[in-house]
Amino acid sequence: MLKIGLTGGIGSGKSTVAEVFELLGVPVYYADDAARRLMNENAGLIDRLKSAFGNETYINGTLNRPYLSSVVFNDKQKLEQLNAIVHPATIQDAVDWMKQQTAPYIIKEAALIFESGSQQGLDKVIGVYASMPLRIQRVMKRDNITREAVQARMDKQLDETIKMRLCDYVIKNDEQLMVVPQVLALHEQLKCNNCP
Repeated sequence: MLKIGLTGGIGSGKSTVAEVFELLGVPVYYADDAARRLMNENAGLIDRLKSAFGNETYINGTLNRPYLSSVVFNDKQKLEQLNAIVHPATIQDAVDWMKQQTAPYIIKEAALIFESGSQQGLDKVIGVYASMPLRIQRVMKRDNITREAVQARMDKQLDETIKMRLCDYVIKNDEQLMVVPQVLALHEQLKCNNCP
């Protein structure tokens, strides 16, 4: 079974692309959703987060996201500490999930595939590309936030040009090319990877 990563910067539309693959019957692991779940359910992870960021990280047993975000957002060291705690648990959770799948290939959708080092456990990586102005517009509209707030989030991610160069395939989600035909062509290629 091929293990395929799917990544792209904020606002690139990688979740939309992942949903198209899902409609084609491809199992998709959503790393951000898994991280949120693990931060609320994994006892070891909860203990490490409380130890690192204080008991106020949880309110009535539920992750206090606004508090944690405020602690790490403008502190690079604390953000790295958070990632060092959460990424290994999420990567392990993805490995466990992959072992249960039987499809010709699976997809792991994650914004930080290269940043977290999880590309090492993958066979190929697909990048989803959109121009920066378009990405900024999408995120401003989706999250109802300012251009500056979007830019601050983007500044914490790997440069898009570098990210796309590291990918084996790139899907353009720029509102010029249609996404579905690109996904279908890649799907045919990936599901037939072991064909004669």
